[in-house]
Amino acid sequence: MRRGLPRPLMRAVAVGAVLAAVAAPWLVDDYTTALLARTLLLGLVGVSVALLTGVAGLPTLGQTAPFAAGAYAGAALSLHTGSVGVVQLAAGAAVGAAFALVTVPLVVYARGVVVLMITLAIGELAVVAANRWRSVTGGTDGLYGMPSAPPVWGLPVLDTERARYLYVLVVVAIVAGVTLAVLRTPAGLLLRASRDDEARMRASGHGVTGYFAVAYLAAGAIAGTAGSLLVTAQQYVSPADFGFEISALLLLGVVIGGTASIGGAIAGTALVVVARDWLSGLLPGHAPLVLGVLFVLTAYLLPRGVAGLLGDGRGLTWLAGRRRSGARPAGERTAVPGADAAGDATESRRVSA
Repeated sequence: MRRGLPRPLMRAVAVGAVLAAVAAPWLVDDYTTALLARTLLLGLVGVSVALLTGVAGLPTLGQTAPFAAGAYAGAALSLHTGSVGVVQLAAGAAVGAAFALVTVPLVVYARGVVVLMITLAIGELAVVAANRWRSVTGGTDGLYGMPSAPPVWGLPVLDTERARYLYVLVVVAIVAGVTLAVLRTPAGLLLRASRDDEARMRASGHGVTGYFAVAYLAAGAIAGTAGSLLVTAQQYVSPADFGFEISALLLLGVVIGGTASIGGAIAGTALVVVARDWLSGLLPGHAPLVLGVLFVLTAYLLPRGVAGLLGDGRGLTWLAGRRRSGARPAGERTAVPGADAAGDATESRRVSA
């Protein structure tokens, strides 16, 4: 059976992607650099979506809520204290986790489509609050005029698009790397085992609800960190940054990249953001329709996402099998797209990079 791309080629692709990301601000103009920074931080929110949707099996449309909470926390610090970047990051992560702590009872006891509906409601309520709580959020006008700040004490301020982009790139790489490392520990194994066979884990005495709650809090912290990066990247925050379109875009990007893949979540989100911006100019007013069609096709043709297609070759085998017989492969499940696309129980011992 074909096992996907050879490892040396996979490593070469990964190294090439990293080099391209580092070199990008020297190859494009400031406007494109700013768009790339925003794409990267949205990819980090995508990591939080992948953590819940693919690893924990809790499909979500509500990660824009802790994303917004972290952004407004970072903006408040920047406007009123002029704090450095790492302080804003810590505040964003803490507020994002705190928001998740408040809403965690609503999510961890639900499953499947119910989780999608609950998280969608949470995200929409967060946008409503951002629009109406003018004394804190600035309402529909948003918050602006945040001063440039250094990433840490003693370093120059991030006063150019290139510097802000590189800062965002470093933070995204660190947070994604730490997340991947944690998911490769026994804690990650327990979480994926709870996703794959919750009844057996409960029968074995494991606190499955607690595992899901910790994952939800961690996802909130990751999204909150991305929110504080938004303040640094664009020095402006408004409710428009956290609407339903962003929620849908994030879920679509994670499904395309691979729901249980950290690197796939970033790559898939970046691909969707770039495609959306390109389609907006090519097909004005029709970009959401095209993205919706892309979501349906991806969920149907590539249930493991691009990461699964390249990583183990099963997507290629599946497509070939459909062309030959039109039959569904043995053992494939048909849950909500993205909620169960991480694979069989044997694959729950790892998370692809």
